[in-house]
Amino acid sequence: MTAKAHAPDSNNELLDYRLSLRLGPVHARQRLGIEREAEARVFGQDHKSFHLENLTNAPGFIRFCLQSVGLYRRAQANSLKLATVHNRFVLPDLPEAFDGFRILHLTDLHVDMDEANLQAVLQAIEPLEYDLCVLTGDYRKLTWGPIEAALSGMARLRNAIRGDAFAVLGNHDSIRMLPALEDMGYRMLMNEMAPIEKGDSRLFLAGVDDAHFYKAHNLHRAGDDIPAGGVSILLSHTPEIWREAAHAGHDVFLCGHTHGGQICLPGGIPVTLDSDCPRQLGRGFWQVNGMQGYTSPGSGTSVLNVRLNCPPEVTLHTLTRGPG
Repeated sequence: MTAKAHAPDSNNELLDYRLSLRLGPVHARQRLGIEREAEARVFGQDHKSFHLENLTNAPGFIRFCLQSVGLYRRAQANSLKLATVHNRFVLPDLPEAFDGFRILHLTDLHVDMDEANLQAVLQAIEPLEYDLCVLTGDYRKLTWGPIEAALSGMARLRNAIRGDAFAVLGNHDSIRMLPALEDMGYRMLMNEMAPIEKGDSRLFLAGVDDAHFYKAHNLHRAGDDIPAGGVSILLSHTPEIWREAAHAGHDVFLCGHTHGGQICLPGGIPVTLDSDCPRQLGRGFWQVNGMQGYTSPGSGTSVLNVRLNCPPEVTLHTLTRGPG
């Protein structure tokens, strides 16, 4: 057998080894094993579980429904009308050095879904001023299959982001993307914490792996090294772990996943959020158990590049010690 024929197995072994070193053997085995099992179901036409994004006829069905009521073209146009939304988190214990600190929050980009949408994101963030960028997952269009197109889009996005960019993975993202994303300069938080420093002051940024499908999040590992009294921000792809996060003591929770419903009834009422959380946590600012949170409806789209009564956004969060 030729060396070329061995290459795919060799590449897989190298990737498995790199991920084991980076994440630890248990985390790596869990993520890779569930991912490969899920892909086998997709390609094997397994019908035991329902995931809308995995149904090959889902885009056509949704398109047909929107065309039937004359809303398809409008919904397509809406998907490219990104809003820049400003949000404030009032944190009385915030170190003075971080008063006015601005965080650009991007999520659910699905960069290989629609070139026009990616261009809209790049144009939207170009004039913005921020101190830090965070990304809360779902960079790939599908939940399975090739990763190259998503990585290409993420490389273009990284070139457009100024300064540090911290990120977590979502349920659409393959763990195989991790080494390449880190090579691009994304600082991936895989159940980890990174201190953000300004002079002698520190803010603590924690991030967990996907809690929606892979259940690979570990709040203990992500938060155990945050000192008592330290102001902390948690990045999670999904709001579903809001209760755990609040009791873990995080001050701010940033997430996405829900797309705000993406296709909503008048008044922004979502048909579905695809998330096991209270509806009031499905979009925008919320507060529970002393923790403030923000669920972004995201910049991209899933299944089909359409939106109704739920505009896409890039979000600028400002941290402040008090109202003003």
